Amino acid sequence: GSLVVNYPFDDNEQGVAIYSKSPDDAVFQKLALAYSKENAKMYQGSPCTDMYPTEYFPHGITNGAQWYNVPGGMQDWNYLHTNCFEVTIELGCVKYPRAEELPKYWAQNRQSLLQFMKQV
Repeated sequence: GSLVVNYPFDDNEQGVAIYSKSPDDAVFQKLALAYSKENAKMYQGSPCTDMYPTEYFPHGITNGAQWYNVPGGMQDWNYLHTNCFEVTIELGCVKYPRAEELPKYWAQNRQSLLQFMKQV
Protein backbone atom coordinates (compact mmCIF):
# COMPACT_ATOMS: atom_id res chain seq x y z
CA GLY A 1 0.00 0.00 0.00
CA SER A 2 0.83 3.66 -0.25
CA LEU A 3 -0.96 6.99 -0.10
CA VAL A 4 -0.87 8.50 -3.58
CA VAL A 5 -2.87 9.03 -6.77
CA ASN A 6 -1.14 7.59 -9.81
CA TYR A 7 -2.10 8.33 -13.40
CA PRO A 8 -1.27 6.95 -16.89
CA PHE A 9 0.82 5.77 -18.36
CA ASP A 10 1.86 2.89 -16.10
CA ASP A 11 4.08 1.41 -18.79
CA ASN A 12 6.64 2.54 -21.35
CA GLU A 13 8.57 1.07 -24.26
CA GLN A 14 11.75 0.71 -22.21
CA GLY A 15 10.02 -1.23 -19.42
CA VAL A 16 11.75 0.84 -16.75
CA ALA A 17 10.65 3.28 -14.07
CA ILE A 18 10.64 6.59 -16.00
CA TYR A 19 7.96 9.20 -16.66
CA SER A 20 5.64 8.00 -19.39
CA LYS A 21 3.51 10.93 -20.56
CA SER A 22 0.09 10.24 -22.04
CA PRO A 23 -1.51 12.59 -24.59
CA ASP A 24 -3.86 13.74 -21.78
CA ASP A 25 -1.16 14.12 -19.15
CA ALA A 26 -2.32 17.58 -18.02
CA VAL A 27 -5.89 16.33 -17.51
CA PHE A 28 -4.68 13.33 -15.53
CA GLN A 29 -2.52 15.55 -13.33
CA LYS A 30 -5.48 17.85 -12.70
CA LEU A 31 -7.70 14.91 -11.70
CA ALA A 32 -5.02 13.45 -9.44
CA LEU A 33 -4.38 16.81 -7.75
CA ALA A 34 -8.09 17.42 -7.23
CA TYR A 35 -8.13 14.28 -5.12
CA SER A 36 -4.81 14.65 -3.29
CA LYS A 37 -5.26 18.31 -2.29
CA GLU A 38 -8.20 17.33 -0.08
CA ASN A 39 -6.17 14.67 1.79
CA ALA A 40 -3.54 16.49 3.84
CA LYS A 41 -1.42 13.43 4.56
CA MET A 42 -1.46 12.37 0.90
CA TYR A 43 -0.70 15.88 -0.39
CA GLN A 44 2.44 16.18 1.78
CA GLY A 45 4.05 13.55 -0.45
CA SER A 46 5.86 11.37 2.12
CA PRO A 47 3.07 9.52 3.91
CA CYS A 48 4.68 6.10 4.48
CA THR A 49 8.08 7.04 5.88
CA ASP A 50 8.12 4.09 8.31
CA MET A 51 7.74 1.62 5.46
CA TYR A 52 9.28 3.54 2.54
CA PRO A 53 11.65 6.18 3.95
CA THR A 54 12.87 7.41 0.55
CA GLU A 55 9.52 7.44 -1.26
CA TYR A 56 8.31 10.93 -2.17
CA PHE A 57 5.38 11.96 -4.37
CA PRO A 58 5.24 15.72 -5.04
CA HIS A 59 1.77 16.88 -4.01
CA GLY A 60 0.69 13.26 -3.46
CA ILE A 61 0.55 12.29 -7.14
CA THR A 62 2.76 10.35 -9.52
CA ASN A 63 2.94 9.11 -13.05
CA GLY A 64 2.47 5.36 -12.77
CA ALA A 65 5.48 4.35 -14.85
CA GLN A 66 7.72 6.80 -13.00
CA TRP A 67 6.78 5.10 -9.73
CA TYR A 68 7.14 1.55 -11.08
CA ASN A 69 6.49 0.03 -14.48
CA VAL A 70 3.32 -2.07 -14.88
CA PRO A 71 3.08 -3.62 -18.35
CA GLY A 72 -0.44 -4.52 -19.45
CA GLY A 73 -2.27 -2.78 -16.60
CA MET A 74 -6.02 -2.09 -16.70
CA GLN A 75 -5.55 1.67 -16.20
CA ASP A 76 -3.61 1.99 -19.45
CA TRP A 77 -5.70 -0.55 -21.33
CA ASN A 78 -8.95 1.23 -20.49
CA TYR A 79 -7.47 4.58 -21.45
CA LEU A 80 -6.11 3.36 -24.79
CA HIS A 81 -8.95 1.05 -25.83
CA THR A 82 -12.12 2.54 -24.31
CA ASN A 83 -11.22 6.24 -23.81
CA CYS A 84 -11.86 5.78 -20.08
CA PHE A 85 -9.80 8.14 -17.95
CA GLU A 86 -8.72 6.26 -14.83
CA VAL A 87 -6.43 7.03 -11.97
CA THR A 88 -5.36 4.62 -9.26
CA ILE A 89 -5.89 5.87 -5.73
CA GLU A 90 -3.78 4.20 -3.07
CA LEU A 91 -5.58 4.90 0.21
CA GLY A 92 -3.04 3.93 2.82
CA CYS A 93 0.33 2.56 3.76
CA VAL A 94 -1.28 -0.63 5.08
CA LYS A 95 -2.69 -2.69 2.24
CA TYR A 96 -5.28 -4.48 4.40
CA PRO A 97 -6.42 -2.21 7.26
CA ARG A 98 -8.43 -3.57 10.17
CA ALA A 99 -12.20 -3.09 9.99
CA GLU A 100 -12.23 -0.71 12.95
CA GLU A 101 -9.89 1.62 11.05
CA LEU A 102 -12.27 2.07 8.10
CA PRO A 103 -14.10 5.11 9.58
CA LYS A 104 -10.71 6.88 9.77
CA TYR A 105 -10.11 6.12 6.09
CA TRP A 106 -13.55 7.50 5.24
CA ALA A 107 -12.86 10.69 7.19
CA GLN A 108 -9.49 11.16 5.45
CA ASN A 109 -10.92 10.62 1.97
CA ARG A 110 -14.51 11.90 2.02
CA GLN A 111 -13.67 15.42 0.80
CA SER A 112 -11.21 14.02 -1.73
CA LEU A 113 -13.89 11.79 -3.22
CA LEU A 114 -16.39 14.65 -3.41
CA GLN A 115 -13.83 16.93 -5.07
CA PHE A 116 -12.88 14.16 -7.49
CA MET A 117 -16.53 13.70 -8.52
CA LYS A 118 -16.86 17.43 -9.12
CA GLN A 119 -14.24 17.18 -11.86
CA VAL A 120 -16.85 15.72 -14.22
